[in-house]
Amino acid sequence: MKITTRSRYGVRLMLELARNFDKGQVLLKDIARNEEISEKYLSLIIIPLRTAGLVQSTRGAHGGYSLTRPPEEITLKDIVQVLEGGISLVDCVENSSSCSRSQTCVSRDVWSIVSERISQTLESISLGDLLAKTREKADSAPVYHI
Repeated sequence: MKITTRSRYGVRLMLELARNFDKGQVLLKDIARNEEISEKYLSLIIIPLRTAGLVQSTRGAHGGYSLTRPPEEITLKDIVQVLEGGISLVDCVENSSSCSRSQTCVSRDVWSIVSERISQTLESISLGDLLAKTREKADSAPVYHI
């Protein structure tokens, strides 16, 4: 598995929705402007996130997008699985029938361990954790006065 632009931007999209969780709906064009990502690209990313039940949309004058759950309840694993289709580094870890040697293959065992650790790490980090880290970084950023 390689984390693609789709997942990187998907996490940024979800983080922007998390920032606004208590404020209501957010327009995709505002997220695109704030994150410097094409609105057209974001409109493609948001579809599977909505289908998976991580995001909801509302039409109308006060419409937009919002998270379906609090940021602390949505993990990076939730997002990456939706956008990448899985966490495994090699096909045989997820589907042992994809290789006739998978039952005796030592390297498959290694990739299985690595995939599990990646999965555990992604599951241990929530959008709430990322929000806290974002605020922490903003507070420690140098401020220059002229």
